[in-house]
Amino acid sequence: MSLGRHSVLLDLDGTLIDSQPGIAASALAALRALGHAPDDTLDIRSVIGPPLQDMLRALLQAYDDDRVDEAVTAYRQHYGESGLFGSELYAGIRDALHEMHGAGVRLYLATSKREVFARRILEHLDLASLFDAIHGSVPSGLLDHKPELLAHILTERNIAPSDAIMVGDRRHDIAGAHAVRMRSLGVLWGYGSRDELEMAGADRLVECPADLARAVLSMLKV
Repeated sequence: MSLGRHSVLLDLDGTLIDSQPGIAASALAALRALGHAPDDTLDIRSVIGPPLQDMLRALLQAYDDDRVDEAVTAYRQHYGESGLFGSELYAGIRDALHEMHGAGVRLYLATSKREVFARRILEHLDLASLFDAIHGSVPSGLLDHKPELLAHILTERNIAPSDAIMVGDRRHDIAGAHAVRMRSLGVLWGYGSRDELEMAGADRLVECPADLARAVLSMLKV
């Protein structure tokens, strides 16, 4: 069965890559640039996934500091220099992407991370060629949130919502899909919990990367 008219939109952090080490290093650098002294063991897992401004706002609350824009600038400087390379592909993801690509499914990256950083990460991991397009946030801020980002991708790439699935690890991915009338697949190896994804209303959950392609292809054939 040809699946060429079908598209899969994939989140990046917590879905394709474990980016926690690089994000944590850049978040710590941003807090220190603003004069704070965070502990090296600061756990940021719970705030990975939303737009960067929201993540840093949550971290700054502990210091009663509202300088979000300054923190964002400091974060991006560090992340662009070294943080983005602190990411590892989840075991089994490369094979899953190749299997979906080989089945004729069009793959699109849909991340709240800056598009330029996301592209560099996928190129570094030798995965960029598998994607029909790489989409992320842009300097204007218009695509920072998943509903706007997904709507932009559907329009830009002429994709019918009924022919597409959003794959992600946080409630923002699921809510974004619902906002544009797409089905959603929640992954359980990332930064969101099963409860979070179920409460968000994910159409289906997948336990491990080895099962990702099979789950996506079975949803697309329905």
